[in-house]
Amino acid sequence: MSIDVNNESGTEVDEQAILDIARYALTRMRIHPLSELSVIVIDEDAMEQLHIQWMDLPGPTDVMSFPMDELRPPTKDDEEPPQGLLGDIVLCPEVAKRQGEEAPTEHSMDEELQLLTVHGVLHLLGYDHEEPDEKAEMFGLQAAIVDGWRGERGITGPSPAPTVS
Repeated sequence: MSIDVNNESGTEVDEQAILDIARYALTRMRIHPLSELSVIVIDEDAMEQLHIQWMDLPGPTDVMSFPMDELRPPTKDDEEPPQGLLGDIVLCPEVAKRQGEEAPTEHSMDEELQLLTVHGVLHLLGYDHEEPDEKAEMFGLQAAIVDGWRGERGITGPSPAPTVS
């Protein structure tokens, strides 16, 4: 799996953890090992510009996903996953830091960025949270992936609660 993490934000982030959790999420979702993903970390001003341009919403947001080949996880165990370009996930560490501090289970900016990376991956794979049943499915899957990744690394304590909008 080819995953590029490019930090253009000027804020120090744990790029290796972002890379690792993205790879874990894609593997767990059974995405073809030759698929490609790009993760870009940008500052609040750049995120606000993207948020206005693509969503017509003011202010910066935490994560945005831009799918390319609209890959989907296989639905059957013996189904071969398609190969292709997943797309781009754009993260904003300043927003992630505030969300982590304001969350019911306060957590670090890096923990929030890990959660947001999984959230972005799921959006690239076609998951959404507009309707209550979609939200339950997506956030349940997101929690399972984050918990599984943390468990494999021996990270204890509560996982970050979903704070994404």
